[in-house]
Amino acid sequence: MKNISKLIFLACVSLGLSSETIAGTSLAGYLQDTLPVTDTIPPPVAATNEGTVSGMISDSDGNSLPGATVQIKGTDIGAISDDSGNYTIEIPADQNNVVLVFSFLGFQTKEVSLANQTTIDVTLDSDDKELDEVVVIGYGSARRADLTGSVAQVNTDELNAFPTSNVLQALNGRAPGVQVIQNNGAPGGGVSVRIRGANSIQGDNDPLYVIDGFPFSGNPTNLNNADIASIEVLKDASATAIYGSRGANGVVLITTKSGSGAGTVVEFDAAYSVQSLRKKLNLMNGTQYAQLMNIQASNDGMQPYFTDAEVNGFGEGTDWQDQVFQQAPIKNTSVNVSGGGENTQFLVGGSVFQQDGIIKGSDYDRYSLRTNINHKISDKFKVDFNSTLSKLVTARRDSEGGSRGASMIGAALVASPLSDPYLPDGTINNLADDFPFVSPDLVNPLYFINEQSTVITANVVLANAAVSYNPIPEITIKISGGIENRDDRNDTYRSRNFINSNGNASITTSQYVSRLNENTITYADVFNEKHDLNVLAGFTYQDFTTKFLAGSGAGFLSDLYETDNLGTAEIPGIPTSGYSNSVLLSYLGRVNYGFDSKYLFTASFRADGSSRYSEGNKWGYFPSGAIAWKVNEEEFMKGQETISTLKLRTSWGLTGSQAIDPYSTLNRLFPGYTVFGDELFNFLAPGSTLPGDLKWETTEQFDFGLDMGLWGDRVVLGADYYLKTTKDLLSTVRLPSSFGYTTTIDNVGSIENRGVELSLFAQVLTSEFRWSLDGNISFNRNKVLSLNDGQPILTNFINVITVSDNFSIMEEGRPLGQFWGYQEDGYTETGAIRFRDLNNDGEINEADKTYIGDPNPDFFYGFNSNMSYKGFQLELFFQGSKGNDIMNVSAISSTMDYGQGLNMPEDVLLDHWTPQNTDAKYPRISRSTTARVSDRFVEDGSYLRLRNVLLAYNFPLRNSQGKFLKSLRLYASGQNLLTFTNYSWWDPEVNSKGADNRMGIDHFGYPIPKSYTIGLNATF
Repeated sequence: MKNISKLIFLACVSLGLSSETIAGTSLAGYLQDTLPVTDTIPPPVAATNEGTVSGMISDSDGNSLPGATVQIKGTDIGAISDDSGNYTIEIPADQNNVVLVFSFLGFQTKEVSLANQTTIDVTLDSDDKELDEVVVIGYGSARRADLTGSVAQVNTDELNAFPTSNVLQALNGRAPGVQVIQNNGAPGGGVSVRIRGANSIQGDNDPLYVIDGFPFSGNPTNLNNADIASIEVLKDASATAIYGSRGANGVVLITTKSGSGAGTVVEFDAAYSVQSLRKKLNLMNGTQYAQLMNIQASNDGMQPYFTDAEVNGFGEGTDWQDQVFQQAPIKNTSVNVSGGGENTQFLVGGSVFQQDGIIKGSDYDRYSLRTNINHKISDKFKVDFNSTLSKLVTARRDSEGGSRGASMIGAALVASPLSDPYLPDGTINNLADDFPFVSPDLVNPLYFINEQSTVITANVVLANAAVSYNPIPEITIKISGGIENRDDRNDTYRSRNFINSNGNASITTSQYVSRLNENTITYADVFNEKHDLNVLAGFTYQDFTTKFLAGSGAGFLSDLYETDNLGTAEIPGIPTSGYSNSVLLSYLGRVNYGFDSKYLFTASFRADGSSRYSEGNKWGYFPSGAIAWKVNEEEFMKGQETISTLKLRTSWGLTGSQAIDPYSTLNRLFPGYTVFGDELFNFLAPGSTLPGDLKWETTEQFDFGLDMGLWGDRVVLGADYYLKTTKDLLSTVRLPSSFGYTTTIDNVGSIENRGVELSLFAQVLTSEFRWSLDGNISFNRNKVLSLNDGQPILTNFINVITVSDNFSIMEEGRPLGQFWGYQEDGYTETGAIRFRDLNNDGEINEADKTYIGDPNPDFFYGFNSNMSYKGFQLELFFQGSKGNDIMNVSAISSTMDYGQGLNMPEDVLLDHWTPQNTDAKYPRISRSTTARVSDRFVEDGSYLRLRNVLLAYNFPLRNSQGKFLKSLRLYASGQNLLTFTNYSWWDPEVNSKGADNRMGIDHFGYPIPKSYTIGLNATF
């Protein structure tokens, strides 16, 4: 048992330092706790004079090991091997009976007595056990070889491959079964993560994020990528059921870096990126715009707006995309100082991330300070402390949605190229005044950039501490507590210079506080060298409190104060405030049992009690079980050299989702105002939603998996098949008017997700030139099994003047969020769009709607190629999606709203209906042209993207001897440089309305940029 504990500790530390290892900087002393292999060298002789020892460190095949550690045993004195495996270490004069410890991740540690030698070449033997790295699981850790559940791991090298404002963006394409949906390209923009599909209609479908053991709310935007040691994604019920009511959507465990006892180490990372718009939309220039306006006037029986001479003289006109978009930098800097001794290890780090957006005026800044302290009080007591303090400042210019140019991004696309951005006096031009045919809704996009601001400031504190007590070596009692505190302030101001504005200001502040207490006891031991038992039991308490306060005002004499003094407003708004609180109490237990390193069994159980649910339904119970068989350990597999690893595993379990807000089961009163006579009175009255007697959403999941390694694990295969069924779905249900309420929330249905996940890793070349390939592909099929009384639910209502309708549907037997509308059938003899009369009743109405698209991909995938030679490294990372559709709402007003003076894509002019072109892409250009939600606006969203290409060089530092600079790495990379897609708009990776039944929608979304990066990593 003692040896196993040491192995677990070793692998945990090595995971936390993988970025240094890849840079050739495996630091001194990390592998001291492994069982050493001692060379047969003559007995040590006392060293009396200071001197140096040098040599080369290699593996059993003769390949050099750059970044290997050499340390004087029992001291913090050490050195690092250079790019060629050579090392030099100084031996102080006061060191007697010197023993050198040689270590490298994945190899057996070797001790060599100095005995007055000045040159020592060492060969390290591979350690298969150490290659079984430790992965973090819920409330503990386990060797990867002993996992019974489906767990994917993303290490620090992959997380830091390219700059991101949100660490979740780095998961895209890295883990099978994990779909990362970037909602937009705005700095600090939202990210949706789906693990094995969506499970809920009413609730959130994002996974639970656990940072160093603390269940975190929302996306972990407070973390810098360089602070993270590894991320584990728990996917099946065996892995997630220990989190009970919050495990249905999967669990993402984030482990941050910690200190070590190998002397003081300083890590410095800096990167600078330049972003730009990936592609510009091919819009009409000035001459083409005038031609289209004249065509519309002629078709509607009006006089032309422009003469032929004017049309020919307009030329290119104003490119409004150039007015709105820019090249923008990203600056990312972080410093971590770590170290300590045998009893105390520490890490203190700080980082600054600053991203300007490709839309002028948008930016995102994050300032973070991290501390990590681990202290061994005695052989029985240990304390740990983690904290992250972050300040987030976001300036938003990502105005989405709208029609006829009423939003910023929409206005940038439809603004007339014949209009100037500014008037001669330097003020912003009101585009609606330039021509009589221009819609009054059209707003100059520069108003949104220069005369309106939205600034969101957030202070995030995440701190947790734990005390561990070992009354005997086999038992660990751990008591931990933590707090998450987030203070947000949203300041919005529209100046007096904004069109039709006399100054408008609003402020919203909120505070979210979550307190956590966890108490666990773990028993772990090995009996008779065959029975490996690990038992966990515990209970947890977590509460969640939210408060908010909002104020506003309109009519300001000056823009001097903006939101700094609402008291100067002529018309003060009515202040509002709110409060909510909920509590979650849980009991949990888990048993891991292994027999003879062949047969593995896991069983877990969690009971969650939530204050959100009705009396009698407050408790949910979530069991799980899993078994695994390590076939390669059987006698009949001995002697063969092809299959080095073969493990079969299967699991079943229940997880849940709270899915409702606090007080949803209570009959609440809401404030309002009414007028009696000449007086205004306030009142309290019931809301429009009838409280329901609600119970938990429950997800049942079955998983069957296979893990196989070939030829000494040079090729590693992984495969999983899963089936998830969520029942008692919570959804809003409409009520008859006789109820006195309009809606209620009820448990009304079920959803199924089933799929296959495949992964492959291959170490193609292992000589001085190393080449590895890593890829994964995931297939998921989503289906609604049942709904309330079998009735479909229409969702995603859109109103862009020319079209006002729902365009998504949830229906039994169909995928979640399918697009719903009309099918087009060419044009009439007058150039109007003809829609198919599916029921042949002679009319086009709601009965003729059908399924016109599916935003769910057939599969999504990632592929990585990593090559290195001496100090050089070249990495190519591709990621893509196939078979998903996009509802291009942007194209409705941008291609079909004629007669309003809106600019449009060039092909509207070049390929519209005329008597000579009846098979055109667009209908007759006329104000009388009508459109509906139809398959015209559904496009193939499949894409293959070169997500990142990286070229790096690790300097050998042969002459530094590790005294000061231990490693230095320079790199250059490019992000999103190539995208292969048929999608016509800015970017196929778009999700304006979020995920699930609202996914796959592009409504003037903020484009995702491409970027170029240069960076430096150094260790001192």
